[in-house]
Amino acid sequence: MQAYATNPRLLRRFLLTAAGLYLLWFFGYEQWLHPLGRLDEALSLNIATASAAALRLLGWAGSAAGRLVSVDSQPAVLVFDACNGLVLYALFAGFIVAFPGGDWRHKLLYIALGIGVIYLLNVLRVAALALNQLYSRSTVDFNHHYTFTFVVYGCIFLLWMLWVRRYAVLSHAS
Repeated sequence: MQAYATNPRLLRRFLLTAAGLYLLWFFGYEQWLHPLGRLDEALSLNIATASAAALRLLGWAGSAAGRLVSVDSQPAVLVFDACNGLVLYALFAGFIVAFPGGDWRHKLLYIALGIGVIYLLNVLRVAALALNQLYSRSTVDFNHHYTFTFVVYGCIFLLWMLWVRRYAVLSHAS
């Protein structure tokens, strides 16, 4: 991080790369993939199925029918496209790619591991919201919009900081 304060070229490189990745996301996903709906549909179905499996693993009678996650045969939560984690994966990967420093093989491995962590966190989030719906319905909206948003974005921030401080070795020649 100190390198940005002393080298405006690194900051400019980061910002230009981030802008390019945003444009790639906008035209590749927002304009082409999202309207088709297949990627979001597959990921939302997967998150619902994995969340039901996590509930079963933890001892509850979880099940999934399409995007609907149920607990003890009671409908609990629907996994909408906005909650499938795709944007979070892209945001995380984009930051790692845009941040100068680090070997590309390490970047790709870190991105894959980071997305895996975010995926598991999202599966647990959906499972917890299903239990929340079953046991404390009045707090679901708050937990969905605030508690879990804070937890997920906090985790992503910590993963970014781990990358910046430990793995993104910046050379002075950059």
